[in-house]
Amino acid sequence: MLDDALKGDIQAAYRRMVEALSLTPRYGQRLMIAEIARTLGGIDVDEAGKRQSDTHVCVLEAGTGTGKTLAYLVAALPVAKARGKRLVVSTATVALQEQVLQHDLPSLAAHSGLGFRYALAKGRGRYVCVARLDEAMGDSAPNPTESLFDQDVIAKSDDVTRLAGDMAEAYGRGDWEGDRDSWPETVSDAAWRRLTVDHRQCTGRRCGHFAACAFFRSRRELDSADVIVANHDLVLADLALGGGTILPDPEECIFVFDEGHHLPDKALSHFAHRFAVHGCLRWLNTLRTSLTELHQALGAEPAVARLLAGLPQTLQAVEPALKDVFTLGHQLAERPRGLGDSETGHQQRFANGAVPGPLREQAEQLLAMFAELARTLERLCEILRESLDPDKQTGLEREQAETWRPLLALLHGRVLEACGLWQAFAAEDPAGKPPQARWLTLSRAGGEAEIEFSASPVSAAHTLAKNLWGRCHGAVITSATLTALGRFERIQERAGLAERYRYQALPSPFDYASAVLSVPAEAADPGDREGHEQAIIAFLRRLDAHEATLVLFSSRAQLRAVRKALPSDVEKRLLAQDAMPKAELLKRHRAAVDSGEGSMIFGLASFAEGIDLPGDYLTHVVITRLPFAVPDDPVEATLAEWIESQGGNPFMRISVPDASIKLVQACGRLIRKESDTGRITLLDRRVLTRRYGRALLDSLPPFTREMA
Repeated sequence: MLDDALKGDIQAAYRRMVEALSLTPRYGQRLMIAEIARTLGGIDVDEAGKRQSDTHVCVLEAGTGTGKTLAYLVAALPVAKARGKRLVVSTATVALQEQVLQHDLPSLAAHSGLGFRYALAKGRGRYVCVARLDEAMGDSAPNPTESLFDQDVIAKSDDVTRLAGDMAEAYGRGDWEGDRDSWPETVSDAAWRRLTVDHRQCTGRRCGHFAACAFFRSRRELDSADVIVANHDLVLADLALGGGTILPDPEECIFVFDEGHHLPDKALSHFAHRFAVHGCLRWLNTLRTSLTELHQALGAEPAVARLLAGLPQTLQAVEPALKDVFTLGHQLAERPRGLGDSETGHQQRFANGAVPGPLREQAEQLLAMFAELARTLERLCEILRESLDPDKQTGLEREQAETWRPLLALLHGRVLEACGLWQAFAAEDPAGKPPQARWLTLSRAGGEAEIEFSASPVSAAHTLAKNLWGRCHGAVITSATLTALGRFERIQERAGLAERYRYQALPSPFDYASAVLSVPAEAADPGDREGHEQAIIAFLRRLDAHEATLVLFSSRAQLRAVRKALPSDVEKRLLAQDAMPKAELLKRHRAAVDSGEGSMIFGLASFAEGIDLPGDYLTHVVITRLPFAVPDDPVEATLAEWIESQGGNPFMRISVPDASIKLVQACGRLIRKESDTGRITLLDRRVLTRRYGRALLDSLPPFTREMA
């Protein structure tokens, strides 16, 4: 139970923030503070501070304007400090992360009376490697391993050498902290790969540049921070490594997942596997042709020599097996001769995730081969890592180990990724549980054919329930869109959230009745593609030329077709998503509105969330069709098959609830502040003619409605 002293600290901090910033206290915000404080403050612990209760998670839907960032910070931070835990604030987007780090936390520190330290957590791959800087500048001896995998690490170039020199100078002066995101210029992925390492390549404390390492400097800041700002991908990556590798142990953390509706999708993506056959053959061939060089450099150590001696036989077996699975993939995709002249790609999903017998047999063989290769490379990396320790004698010089370990570690990581994919294709799905989705993709790049095998769980619920909610000390999940059709069941199902947790949809401060939701006479059924397209064109042609409008499309093809058909007087004020970067598009839109002209944005699904155009910058949102998911997504299709096999209705269980969330998000682009008003037009007549339409309409805020 929340004790009176802690309750007083939270109330005092909130009162100071309201007074200092001249805020208007909002009922929804106060309710959110109370719910978080009640949940986190009520966690039972033993004498060692270990959580004993299982109602330690609250799930709060808080719409735009609630002031949820202030609410969760002022409620969760005092509890975390009192319990000796760390507060980890995780976001899905860089924009929100920057807002929390650069605005909300400094403001809280300045005005709340709460004393705390905060830091930003990023993965190792976001920081420059000082040793790699030296190599790129040519300040260290030439690295003989650079003949390996130049296509992946990129060959030396004057541009990279100059970039490395500029970075080294700025880092040495203290003008740059060594992270990619704060470098003043855009750095290409290819160049950055040359200047950073992953956790397998990094030698940690054994590195000669450890004292100057940007990543470990940032880690030391995390060790003293009360609040750690992260993102969902980093939290999931840390959990995949066992927890406590990048962030503190989950048991020592209270997590706040802002934009929490993204977490299940992030988790699915994180635990998926992909394997490109020709891509793998290229780096395996490079390894095979470089074995002589490896023997010359490292073969003096007997254990290394024995391991290297076994590699040719393994490679000799795996390469033809990959060629066989490439041929079988074409046959299973019913494309034995590859793609047709006009085709750029083809996807073949295995129904119910069931892999055909011949492919399963090949997957089992490839798994055994890659597992053997992984064991060899893992042992090589261990010997090289031990060679960096001055207290251990392995027969290898430190310089040799430093030279070769990063690339052997890179190889080891790729082999482990291959093991993950072939394990997924060889495994039998447990009875009564959802299967994994499995599919293959044929493509053509640069004239070369490629086959990529992919596998993904269809639900992250079990993983999140076991590794996150089951381990953390406490958690808050919040977002403007967590309910589907007015209920929390969908996020519970997708994120593995137990029914015993606390759930609440908080009231909004907005007067939604000041905006109009309209389904006009022009609205058509998208089943008639041509008729629907003509209806969109007819409606847009008669819009007021001075309106600030956002038109949301579900397909790029329809966006382009409508744009092409519009008359010149409409087209001249049009800004299309596929014609320019988002930042530039929004800049031009605001400039047009500021000058008193009309502006119309054409956007796809990504513009239905995260676009913030308050006041006169957006007065009309046009939704061309209900936002049902694309039916050919292999993960969604496999899950739908499984639900149907269990006697369920996948359309009502998945498609309609998910469309409800997306529709709320799209409508949410209009009302960003309490004074905002305007119109939302839905050009999909199914919302009035289909049985599910009433449920979708009822899930929306209480706009004034005009239905033709």
